[in-house]
Amino acid sequence: MFVLKLAVFFLSVRIYLSKKPIHLVKDYMAAETRLSVLALALFLVDVYVLDLKYYLASLTFSDKISSLAGISGLFLFLFYLTVLWFLLRKSYESVFGVKHRPVVFITAKLKLCISLVLPWLILSLLHDLLLLIPWPSFRVFMLSPWGDPVLFVVFLVAAVIWLPVLLIKLWGCVPLPPGPVRSHIENFCLEQGVSFKEICYWPLFEGKLLTAGVMGIVANFRYLMITPALQEALTAEELESVVAHEIGHVKKRHLLLYLLLFLGFGIISQLSVKPILYLLFGSEFFYELLFDYQGEPGALLATLTGVPLILLTLLYFRYVFGYFMRNFERQADLHAFRVMGGAGPLVRVFEKIAWLSGKVRDLPSWHHFGIGQRIDYLLECGRGARNPGGHDLKVYGSIAAYLVVLAMTVFFALQITDKLIEDQPGRKFAESVLMKKLELEPDNPTWHQFLGDLRLGRGLYTDAIAAYEKSLALEPENPEVLNNLAWLLLTVDHERDKNRARALDLALQAVKLHVRGYILDTLAEAYWQNGLREDAIKTGRRAMEEDPENREYYRQQVKKFEDSGSES
Repeated sequence: MFVLKLAVFFLSVRIYLSKKPIHLVKDYMAAETRLSVLALALFLVDVYVLDLKYYLASLTFSDKISSLAGISGLFLFLFYLTVLWFLLRKSYESVFGVKHRPVVFITAKLKLCISLVLPWLILSLLHDLLLLIPWPSFRVFMLSPWGDPVLFVVFLVAAVIWLPVLLIKLWGCVPLPPGPVRSHIENFCLEQGVSFKEICYWPLFEGKLLTAGVMGIVANFRYLMITPALQEALTAEELESVVAHEIGHVKKRHLLLYLLLFLGFGIISQLSVKPILYLLFGSEFFYELLFDYQGEPGALLATLTGVPLILLTLLYFRYVFGYFMRNFERQADLHAFRVMGGAGPLVRVFEKIAWLSGKVRDLPSWHHFGIGQRIDYLLECGRGARNPGGHDLKVYGSIAAYLVVLAMTVFFALQITDKLIEDQPGRKFAESVLMKKLELEPDNPTWHQFLGDLRLGRGLYTDAIAAYEKSLALEPENPEVLNNLAWLLLTVDHERDKNRARALDLALQAVKLHVRGYILDTLAEAYWQNGLREDAIKTGRRAMEEDPENREYYRQQVKKFEDSGSES
């Protein structure tokens, strides 16, 4: 199936490229985006339909380093993208006027993609490797509720400092050479009171994309990036307006606010799992689907949990993150407007970008506002039709509203506790899974044993006895089932369900197969209820020796036997 799906993807890309010729930069970028979405869709089929997680879980060391399965899944997705880039290479060379060997082109693309998930890769591996440290108290801390948050905060601080350095290397950015352009930018930044670790050429799409950016929160690790094509297209004044825009991001603390938005998404996605499970476990439709489903119940649950999380991710980044991105960009535009003393220089930059990029002036953008929209807004500010200060209030008000909504989300999500899920909804799901397992494997004694455990926990003693009996009929020498059934026959509330003689026989069989404190305790109770007081005391003391951690409980049991005299 995996090979067949890969062939379908290969043919789909070839057909798309044959029907939609690529002549301009915007054509190439649109094609790469759409076909990447197709690759993502096929990858999701691998994960949720073909149960990729099952195959990845069998990887060597995946039991010790759980992130290996996720990382391996990521590399499968990158393999799809590698196929896509291999087929897009000719179009890329035609549009950007360059020649690359396939290996060089694909390697450059992989570096760019890996840089986007680098924080997750490092954090996941670091978490698993820290758990392997042979220091018991440290491992206990890492597995405690405080472990992950503390690790995340420490990693976040380190990432804020060092991640920009790694990304600059991965992206192949190089410092602007000494000369008039570099000196002009440095002097302008000095006038604005902002410093950068380095001013770099950004070779994005061979440096022919018309864009600039800033990366890094700490001044000593902050970089200003500009593509060669943009620098060559601008006059000195226009270049100043671009740098002023990027300085606006720094002065308005946009990079810190982006961190806040990413952190908020992490909190929301993490807290969304329990409400989703609660809704699923309380839905009759889910159980109808479960009984009609032919595969593993766990795979169905993962799919039905994963789909809402994927939708949440898409909606959050498209509407929430996109909203703030657009308004941060507008805020940076307005900073440049103030610094340059008017809209003229930045408007000319936008007009050049729109024309040189293939007449994209009126093309809408979910993350930056369209170029035409940005120009119109700046011109309105220049005419006095809009108040630039009003936009600052809008941004800060939106951040405040976001924090309030985030706090409310956290509060309500925390009301759905593990106990709330594990009680009635969780038990119902567990029983449904077991019934499905029994439908698929009616002669598997383990499923009957688990069903007995579950029904015992729900107080359905007669049903639990029946399930244990069925399990024993299929596997007579299972000490756990022998012990559980013996204990149940001794302690069940209704006298009609008790069978002390059978319980003693079952407990004796269990001890012969597996000597453990709790099994000896069952045998001691069986001896006592059958009037064999001395045997009960002797066996109870043996349980104390076998299981010293629960010594106090067994001591109380022995005391009960001793205090009972010769009567059972």
